[in-house]
Amino acid sequence: MYIPLHFSEERIEVLHQLIQTHPLGTLVTLEPQGMNANHLPFEIAPPTPEAPFGTLRAHLARSNFLWQNLDPAKESLVVFQGAQTYISPSWYEEKKRSGKVVPTYNYAVVHGYGMLRIVDDAQWLLSLLHRLTDHHEGKQTAPWNISDAPKDYIQKMLAAIIGIEIPLTKLSGKWKVSQNRPEQDRLNIAAGLRMNTEQNAQSMATLVEATVIST
Repeated sequence: MYIPLHFSEERIEVLHQLIQTHPLGTLVTLEPQGMNANHLPFEIAPPTPEAPFGTLRAHLARSNFLWQNLDPAKESLVVFQGAQTYISPSWYEEKKRSGKVVPTYNYAVVHGYGMLRIVDDAQWLLSLLHRLTDHHEGKQTAPWNISDAPKDYIQKMLAAIIGIEIPLTKLSGKWKVSQNRPEQDRLNIAAGLRMNTEQNAQSMATLVEATVIST
């Protein structure tokens, strides 16, 4: 991924937060038939000596050929997309002076790299499912729990999936949030985005505002 220095984000806690907030990752693997992409909700575990940037864990259908075609010697990539939105040139001060401005697109993304390994262990899977369920159901007014379903049904569902784990050896973040614009432009951008009630616009406004506070 091309990352100009002013758009680079290297703080692990910030990168992990984006993954936790936007857990649906695009897993890219190179298989005998060519490149393959799968979209899976991941959890991110804290760094360890083996995985200095954390460990990604997820599960997929046992009928998915990814786990059978996997080459353990080839690195995998997982892409996480955070806030993203169009930026109008009408928010730039230069528009009033010369008109020499063009639109752009802001976004925050994380790329995680590592060797993918298969985990074919029912207890490991059940623990993962409990953590994922607790994380996502925590926002519900009446949270669903795995124990709400019949035990034999859960066992049947467990048999139909398989786990994956990626100890991360590299984690790259790109926060293209108008850091390269003058401060007044960033204030204008944030104000313009605040006029849009769409969630991506609101989230991006927060990211742009943070660049003003930190300067």
